[in-house]
Amino acid sequence: MSDVNPFLYTTGPPDFTLRLVKQTKHWRHYLVDFPVVSANFYPGGEVARGEYFEPVNKDHAPLAILLHGWGDHSVWPFELMISGLIHRGLACFILYLPFHANRLPAQMKSRLSNLTPDEWFTGYRMAVTDVRRVVDWDSQNGHTDSRQISVIALSLGAVVGSIAMGIDPRIKAGVFIVHGGNTGKMMQTNTVSRFGKQYRLPYKEYQENQKNYTDYLVEVAKKGFENVEPAKRTYLIDPLTYAPMLKGRPVLMINAQWDEIFPRETSLDFWKACGECKRVTFPATHASIWIWYPLITSRINSFLQSSLS
Repeated sequence: MSDVNPFLYTTGPPDFTLRLVKQTKHWRHYLVDFPVVSANFYPGGEVARGEYFEPVNKDHAPLAILLHGWGDHSVWPFELMISGLIHRGLACFILYLPFHANRLPAQMKSRLSNLTPDEWFTGYRMAVTDVRRVVDWDSQNGHTDSRQISVIALSLGAVVGSIAMGIDPRIKAGVFIVHGGNTGKMMQTNTVSRFGKQYRLPYKEYQENQKNYTDYLVEVAKKGFENVEPAKRTYLIDPLTYAPMLKGRPVLMINAQWDEIFPRETSLDFWKACGECKRVTFPATHASIWIWYPLITSRINSFLQSSLS
């Protein structure tokens, strides 16, 4: 096995600290922190954080790991989902990604839209290994059912969640909201100003890069990603690289018809590569998809019920 895999880490007993902050008749709410075990992390970013919601009246509940998108406000839809998920017998863990304000070093917060390539790569390494560390904790805490772990993830979090699920078979099911694959194509074809000229390439260079990535995916299909040296390390944080590892596993994609960040073609690329999983598209943009919140949560609940039974 080569050392290409950026998500390797030293396993051991998870050192999770839980602090009870609230208890209702339905759940206990804890603030959680634990050491980052990624091989690289931001200076001052050695501690990961999250929130854990445990059903009061159900032992060994399935665990849903919830991964927010870009911007602290993207946690809000998941906070609304908690009560419904717990009512259906799931424990919930909201993991704050390394790009969340309560985890970023002070010197990075002011330039969050202008992270360096090294900082982006480091953030993804941290995020994926953090997810896997939550899975480690789940398998040893004695309160949840480690055979029934799911990921519910939004946008940036869906990139992280799909990679984590691809490389970690302990994650049984995944829900990926406003998501796609082929980062190079996404950067070239999105219509969001903050991804503007700095990420777009001359057309011939873009075509060449797409061909190189396609060739890489062919080699990965033959040998496994750990045994193929990528021409660009961004290939290792592209969800399309790991999508084939999801074939035959329970996956639900929830897409926006007019997604300006993950254009339709990038969503279809991921959908085809993961074996044409369950997929529903709502008439919305990337952010406005939440006007369909009742239907989205209904789809998620039905999917998890069938996938984790």
